[in-house]
Amino acid sequence: MSRLGISIAVLSLALSGLFSQAYAAPNDERDVAKLTSFGGMCVRCELAGRKLTGAQFTGANFANAVLIGSDLRGAAFYGSNFANADLTRADLRGAEMRGANFTNANFTDAHLSGVESSGANFQGANLTRVDLSSSELHGANLLGANLSKANLSSSELNGANLASVNGRGGNFRNTEFNNANLSGGRFDGADMRGAEFNGATLRGAVFTGANLRGVELPGAMLGGADLSGALGLDQDQLDEACGDAGTRLPRGLVVRPCRGRDIRVVVDFNRAKADVIRARAEAARAAAAEAQRATAWAAPRPPKPPAPPKPPKE
Repeated sequence: MSRLGISIAVLSLALSGLFSQAYAAPNDERDVAKLTSFGGMCVRCELAGRKLTGAQFTGANFANAVLIGSDLRGAAFYGSNFANADLTRADLRGAEMRGANFTNANFTDAHLSGVESSGANFQGANLTRVDLSSSELHGANLLGANLSKANLSSSELNGANLASVNGRGGNFRNTEFNNANLSGGRFDGADMRGAEFNGATLRGAVFTGANLRGVELPGAMLGGADLSGALGLDQDQLDEACGDAGTRLPRGLVVRPCRGRDIRVVVDFNRAKADVIRARAEAARAAAAEAQRATAWAAPRPPKPPAPPKPPKE
């Protein structure tokens, strides 16, 4: 598709979906300036390098879209589908991704610092070397995601699902994993200094060469975890956690066995689920309101009725 064709397609999508204003800047046809919102369907859209700052994707379907190097700073992704989308090197700093679906999306080398992604789905996503520092990902689903050499320092992943993730060489310094599920994850060589794992499940996770100095482990379940090659781990930290016969620890350290009372309800997961439901409801309301405004704008206005005759003068 030509660039002009792409611009026309984007304009048609915005008008037909949520009646927004979008146009291609005359001096740079790769920009979509003053874009307010996207709705409807734009599967496999080619939007590489586009300027989409502050754009709103409400209930939109951008599956397999190409957004390589796009500027999406401050964008909002409410209940939208970006499964298998390519966001390599995209700039999404400060974006909101509540209830959005990024299953198997590619974020390699993307900038996502400060994003708010409660309840978002990043299952199987490629987040290699991504910058997710100081972000909120409460209850996010990162099952099987690739976080190798990613920066999630000072982020909040409370109640998140990080089962089977590849976090090798990642920066998780001062990150909150409270009540999160890290079962089967690989964190070889990761920097986890000062991280919080209160009530977290680390069953079967591997931490060879990971720096765990100063991590908090109250109520953490370490059954089957391999901590034998971890750095900076001491007995005081382990005294607050629990494990089983399969837990591997540095020489000289021990952990008490987990019992029934150690199994906790993950409150943050319920909160994240509520966030997803709320985001979808907001997306539906916004789409309905915009469609109603578009219909009212397009409908011809009835002529004004004639003024009543003035009463005769006495």
